[in-house]
Amino acid sequence: QVQLVESGGGLVQAGGSLRLSCAASVRTFSNYAMAWFRQALGKDREFVAAITWNGGTAAYADSVKGRFTISRDNAKNTLYLQMNTLRPEDTAVYYCAVRRNFWPSQLHTDYAYWGQGTQVTVSS
Repeated sequence: QVQLVESGGGLVQAGGSLRLSCAASVRTFSNYAMAWFRQALGKDREFVAAITWNGGTAAYADSVKGRFTISRDNAKNTLYLQMNTLRPEDTAVYYCAVRRNFWPSQLHTDYAYWGQGTQVTVSS
């Protein structure tokens, strides 16, 4: 059974930074691509960033490119999302997800396991 636990969310002023973490209880963490998605109130879940099994390649949504950085530590079974220069439109619940594949996808339907989410609120 795979469990994902996100942490690091909170309330921050526009222009500030937060670092999200996702601790995964999965034996073969290093075999899987992982991603961050977010869902704002009343909106669909949207892709934020994804990373390959070994951290060698990352992909980002245009809206966060240059501001967010996804990374992973396979020795700690942990995924990260460093978020800088936050904007009010970044306000959402952020979810980490595991894809049972080496290579990531931007489609949320390609991901098999999800965390419970962590709230990020950016005030103007």
